[in-house]
Amino acid sequence: MALHRPAPGELIDIRPLGDKLAEADSIALARTDDFEVMRVVMPAGKTIPEHSVPAELTLQCLEGTVDVQALGRTQTLEAGQMLYLHGNTPYALQARANASVLMTVLRKENMKG
Repeated sequence: MALHRPAPGELIDIRPLGDKLAEADSIALARTDDFEVMRVVMPAGKTIPEHSVPAELTLQCLEGTVDVQALGRTQTLEAGQMLYLHGNTPYALQARANASVLMTVLRKENMKG
């Protein structure tokens, strides 16, 4: 079955998943040649190893708490908080508690494909 991709103008529900968070998967919500929006679901303790993308990005915590390692420090991102990073900035994530994060990436020529 093909994954539904919302059309321009279609509402996308990004409310906290609450008690459904533990069973949820990460999902791409929208993608064009210019940007991509993903909901990243992280069970408590899950890590995403250090990496970088060649584009500016934002990480917005929708629920839970996530440690973000970037720019030589660790910051705890809580529900309702957002972090912006320049392209090519190495970062890593670790969920302190079950969490979901809205990630928006500005796509550049070398990201298209």
